[in-house]
Amino acid sequence: MATGAEEPRLTVDELAARAGVTVRTVRFYSTRGLLPPPVIGPRRVGHYGHAHLSRLALIEELQHQGMTLAAIERYLEQLPPDLSAQDLAIHRALVASWTPDSAEEVTRAELERRTGRKLSDEDLARLAAMGVLDRARPGGDVYRVDPGLLRLGVELLDVPIAHETILAARTVLLEHTRSAARELTRLFRDEVWGPYRERESDPEHLKAMKSLSAHMQPLVLQALVTAFQRSLKEELRAAFAAE
Repeated sequence: MATGAEEPRLTVDELAARAGVTVRTVRFYSTRGLLPPPVIGPRRVGHYGHAHLSRLALIEELQHQGMTLAAIERYLEQLPPDLSAQDLAIHRALVASWTPDSAEEVTRAELERRTGRKLSDEDLARLAAMGVLDRARPGGDVYRVDPGLLRLGVELLDVPIAHETILAARTVLLEHTRSAARELTRLFRDEVWGPYRERESDPEHLKAMKSLSAHMQPLVLQALVTAFQRSLKEELRAAFAAE
């Protein structure tokens, strides 16, 4: 999480513009306790940072999933109070992944307004390499953007990682996630779907199967993310233990 001088000092108008919502919406969420209060600066002006932006994006995504404000309040209350902006962004990306197609088409100008910075051609190429966006039409100025990954991708633009390294990392992730998806599908087919077909005349079993199918993707995604986070921490700890 960015701290100190790196923490953006956004006014309520700037926060709303970056999040793609109205100032009235930001203030409404604040009165409901969904957003933490801003830091009060000189001349009693409230300022917001990364965590506010990520939390606001998570609230919007939960609403997009059809949750009521009361349900969102309960959902947010269950989150650890010390989650960083990056943690919230990852959480939001996970929630967004439950939606079959959450991509949005935006112009370059709108993309820069949302990210709060000018984006060079190299920046756009790096974001494309990370799977954050791609051109909606060849040679056009409209981009298909994954909102759940946008803020994380923009954060990584300032990290000194070569474009080739990003491409290599993406290749590794795609290779292993496809392998995991293939094996999980095989396991589901052999251990769950196969036995079901033998008892498909049982209405209670049919009901249970439909329920399992509806909930399997978010459950598997959460398990996969949790397992990967733990494995990555262990690998990084082992790799840099001697440093």
